Amino acid sequence: MSTKHYDIVIAGGGMIGTSLAIALAPLGLRVAMVEAIPRKAAAQPSFDDRSTALSRSTQRMFEAMGLWPRIVAASTPIRSIHVSDQGRFGFSHIDAEEQEVEALGYVVINRVLGAVLQDALDALDCVEVICPARITAIELAPGGASAVLDLEEGKQRSLSSDLLIAADGANSAVREMMGITAQKSSYGQRAVIGNLLPEKDIENVAYERFTRHGPLAVLPIADGRAAFVWTVSEDDAERVMALGDDAFLAELQEQFGFRLGAFSKVGKRASYPLVLSKALRLTATRSVLIGNSAHGLHPVSAQGFNLGMRDVAAIVDCIADASVWSQSSEASDSDPAAIAAMLEQYASWRRADQKKLVRFTDGLVKLFGSERRPLRVLRNIAMLGFDLVPGVRSVFAKHTMGLAGRLPRLSRGVPVK
Repeated sequence: MSTKHYDIVIAGGGMIGTSLAIALAPLGLRVAMVEAIPRKAAAQPSFDDRSTALSRSTQRMFEAMGLWPRIVAASTPIRSIHVSDQGRFGFSHIDAEEQEVEALGYVVINRVLGAVLQDALDALDCVEVICPARITAIELAPGGASAVLDLEEGKQRSLSSDLLIAADGANSAVREMMGITAQKSSYGQRAVIGNLLPEKDIENVAYERFTRHGPLAVLPIADGRAAFVWTVSEDDAERVMALGDDAFLAELQEQFGFRLGAFSKVGKRASYPLVLSKALRLTATRSVLIGNSAHGLHPVSAQGFNLGMRDVAAIVDCIADASVWSQSSEASDSDPAAIAAMLEQYASWRRADQKKLVRFTDGLVKLFGSERRPLRVLRNIAMLGFDLVPGVRSVFAKHTMGLAGRLPRLSRGVPVK
C-alpha cells in the first residue's frame, strides 16, 4: 500500500473542516481532507435544514475568504437580541444600532452555507478531498504523522503528513487515536430544532427565552419564518417529538408566549442530546484539535460554530507565521521543533477563549435552569443590571459577536497570504 505525503491532513469535512481547507488555500500547502459521510448525503449536517447563527467575527472571516457575498444573500441579519425569563416581568436586549454595527450576526440555513463552502472547495487545486473515507489508525512521531484510511468496498489507503488536524466532531475518533481524553457531562436535556411561521413579523430579532425546562431560542430566517431551538428534558424528549404538529406548536407557544402572535406551519423536527465536552488538551505530537473535537457547548448562546471558526482562524494564523514548509519537496522536511512550537502557540492562544465560552454557556444554563431561591434572586439582579449598569451590554455584545480578546487576522477580516 503506497503512501502519499501532504503538508496537512484535515480529519473531518463538515463546515469547520471545509472552512479550514479553504482558509489554508492561499498558503499554497498540499492539503488532504478526509470525510466519512458523502457530500450532500441526508446524514451530512453541513447540508441539512438546521440553521446556524454566524457571529460578527465569523462574518469577517467569510469576507476575508471571499465567500460572504453569496452567504449574506441567503442569510437573515440579527439586528436585536431579546432575552427574557419565563414567569418574570421585564426583559433585556441588545441592539445593533447601539453597538454601531449593521447586524449583531446573521442566521443561515446549513445547506445554503454548506453549498457555498462546497463550491469554494471544488474550485481549489491544492486540496484533495478523500470522501467517503474513515481514518481507522494513526501514528504520531516527531518526524510526522501517518494515517490508515478505510475506503469504499473494503479498500484501504495510507497517507502521511507534517501535521494532522482533527475536526471530526464532538465524538472525534481521531482525538481518541491522538491519546487525548475529553471530559463529558450530560445536561440531561435534548435540543428540539426546526422552523415555523409566526403570525407577526419577527423583524430581525433573535429571542432567547429561559424557561423552567431550559432555554428556548427563536431566530429570524428567510421568508418570514423563524427557526427554533427548544431545550427539553431528556425524559420528556420522546413525548415532545411524538406530538402532532398542532399539539407541538401549542406546547411551544406556551413556553414562548405570544410576542410573535400565534405559531403555525411547523417544519420537520429533529433532536439531539446536549452534552458539555472539553478536551483535556488541544495538541499531541504533530497533531491538533479544532472545533467540536476540542469543545462541545450547550446551544444556549449559539456560539459553538463561531468558537470553532475562531479555532480555524487561529490555526491558520499560526501556520502562516511558522514558515516551516518547503513547497517544492515531495516528502516531509518540516522542522519538528518548529511544528511543536507552532502547536504550543496555538494551544496557548485558544485556551482562554475556549474556557471563557465554556464557563459562559454552562453558567447561563445553570443560573437560569435552577429553581433555588438564591439563584432566582441572582438572575433577577443580573437581568436588571444588564440594562441598567453602564457598559454591561457593550461587553456582552462584544463576546456575542466574537470580538473580545486577541483576534486572528481572518477574524478581523484580514486575508492571510
